[in-house]
Amino acid sequence: MNEKWKVQNFIDVEPAQLVEKVQDLKADGYRLGQVHCTKVEEGFELIYSFDKDHILLNLKLIIPEDEEIMSITGVYWSAFIYENEMQDLFGVKIKHMALNYGGNFFKVSQPTPWNPKN
Repeated sequence: MNEKWKVQNFIDVEPAQLVEKVQDLKADGYRLGQVHCTKVEEGFELIYSFDKDHILLNLKLIIPEDEEIMSITGVYWSAFIYENEMQDLFGVKIKHMALNYGGNFFKVSQPTPWNPKN
């Protein structure tokens, strides 16, 4: 396997910088690969992964549970899937989603099952 395919780069990003960084990556020819959420002690860790020429670039944010972040659907429309998933399963607050299912993207037995409040 070519060594360049094994490379992943992580860049820490402040929530206020997210959309601008995503716009820069799109302008540079990157495609959105995935968005991932993990519950951590500080709140949520969000990883936005992008690919260009088989090299992954990941934007990493850690946000408190009560912080609202801007949607990236204005840059990558397909991100609505990831953003609705984070909203429904974890309770991540995302504003200005191009397509917001309002907590009904997944049929779940309890709200935010991967970050239960009880």
